[in-house]
Amino acid sequence: MPSPGEHRPARQRLSRRSFLRSSAVTTAGAAMTEAASALVGQADAADDSPAGPGPVPITLKINGVLRTLQAEPRMTLAEALRDPLGLTGTKIACNRGACSACTVWLDGATVCSCMMLAIEVGARSVTTIEGLAGGGELHAVQAAFIEHDALQCGFCTPGLVMSCAALLERTPDPAAEDVEAAIAGHLCRCGTYPHVVAATLAAAKARKA
Repeated sequence: MPSPGEHRPARQRLSRRSFLRSSAVTTAGAAMTEAASALVGQADAADDSPAGPGPVPITLKINGVLRTLQAEPRMTLAEALRDPLGLTGTKIACNRGACSACTVWLDGATVCSCMMLAIEVGARSVTTIEGLAGGGELHAVQAAFIEHDALQCGFCTPGLVMSCAALLERTPDPAAEDVEAAIAGHLCRCGTYPHVVAATLAAAKARKA
């Protein structure tokens, strides 16, 4: 029998804290195993047949119309809109999601179309600058951009219009700060930001009237 001054063997020095820690790790490991098994089951149930590498047929709902095209799996939504579909209002500038010139709506939410593959869109609805106007009449934001001289070279304009129009859909009576937040991700090399804010506020008033 060891004297009070002697150390106990390592196997007898299991503290309450160590026991609880090891128990928690074991429990977490079991939960992760169950979650992984569920994911594997979902993957097995899904259609995992590869697409490509050549063009594959896809159907996109663009501005309320179903359009079928041949697209390579690597083709972005922006490329699909501009090339095979001929909707050149959507501009490609940085092609890496940094300038927002290629902004479109996906089920009403703004997205950079250069950062999404065309085959990822699925059944979701895409709205481009061409589909913003209705019945031959400009959208209030489009008209206000012209009236308030909110465009110069015009390359970033379609994306700005799409973001400002989306803002008015969710915030009908925005403040200047709301507009500034909505266009924070847009790069306008001509520096028309003050005119964009003024145009969007004017468009909000016009829609209310």
